Amino acid sequence: MRSTFLFCVFTFTCLSIFGQEYNNYDSEGKRHGKWRKRFDNSDQIRYEGTFDHGKEIGEFKFYRPSSGKNPMAVKIFSKTSDTIVAKYLSKKGKVISQGKMLAKDRVGLWTYYHNDSDKVMMTEQYVLGKLNGEQLTYFDNGQLTEKTLYEEGKREGKRIIYSEDGTVLKEFNYENDQLHGITKYYDTKGVLIIEGNYKRDRKDGTWNYYENGKLKEQKIFPVQKRGF
Repeated sequence: MRSTFLFCVFTFTCLSIFGQEYNNYDSEGKRHGKWRKRFDNSDQIRYEGTFDHGKEIGEFKFYRPSSGKNPMAVKIFSKTSDTIVAKYLSKKGKVISQGKMLAKDRVGLWTYYHNDSDKVMMTEQYVLGKLNGEQLTYFDNGQLTEKTLYEEGKREGKRIIYSEDGTVLKEFNYENDQLHGITKYYDTKGVLIIEGNYKRDRKDGTWNYYENGKLKEQKIFPVQKRGF
């Protein structure tokens, strides 16, 4: 009994003198120092990191309800900037995507990876959470499979799709996220097989269909209905 009493006194004294290791507040009631938050009714950690008078600084780890030791995301907060460096991870701990954020908005270059691989699957450019610039998608051999241009979250301009050996297969044009302008399809050897025009997501005008490099058929859109 005496030893138990002394242990309790010692523990209370240490907490009084040195404070708790986690989840402390400053004199203004702001989170300060190391913090760990757990899911409700669970021992699983939800997040862990360090606060400096209410502001996140340094590395924070975020977990799934059943993720175990591997976090689902790691974010690094700056003491002097609002920009956050973020990584999202698989259950095995492999990086799925990474880039920068301002609050909850993605900004700048974001990179995505093929499953359980270090090979780049896609890169995107963001401005305040909206796609803006080139979106590039890659086969796992590193060859470009698709290139699309965005402005303020909408497809704008040319989109090109490639085969695994780099041959252009399709060319589209967009305006305000709609197919608008010339469209071309090629065979696996890069020979033109179809070309025509879109107007606001609808085929418009004369479409040409080729075989062995020669014009085989033409169709005019929109299709005119015949009277009876």
